[in-house]
Amino acid sequence: MSVYLISMVKFFAGPVTGISLGLSYTETVLFTVAGMMTSVLVFSIIGNAFSKWISKRRRQQQKPVFSNKNRRIVKVWQKFGVTGIAFLTPILLTPIVGTIVAALFGASRKRIFVHMLWSSVFWGLCLTLFVLEFKHLAAAFF
Repeated sequence: MSVYLISMVKFFAGPVTGISLGLSYTETVLFTVAGMMTSVLVFSIIGNAFSKWISKRRRQQQKPVFSNKNRRIVKVWQKFGVTGIAFLTPILLTPIVGTIVAALFGASRKRIFVHMLWSSVFWGLCLTLFVLEFKHLAAAFF
């Protein structure tokens, strides 16, 4: 349950938590993917309303509309569309932010879900394998 819940917020923490709890490779990947996809499902439904709330909040706090991070996200969207956002979501963005960005730029729920699914499976397999193979290095430091 810990792997599932933490993967809903920060994808990379799922494999680390799963391996540290002694879960198998397959269990860790499945719970990590399920956690991310739960966030994707929820935030693809409420994405537009959530983005409007964030925009209103930023205006009230008088924060600038465009930051360097926002500009980079727009460039990725312009070059690669929902595929690029989905690819970068697990490693650079969070499942919540990636889904909201894709929804904000007008991607359909189906496209968001499909692209986030292949991305979460790909990165879940890769990151869990990486953590599993190099866990002995972390043990040396702690």
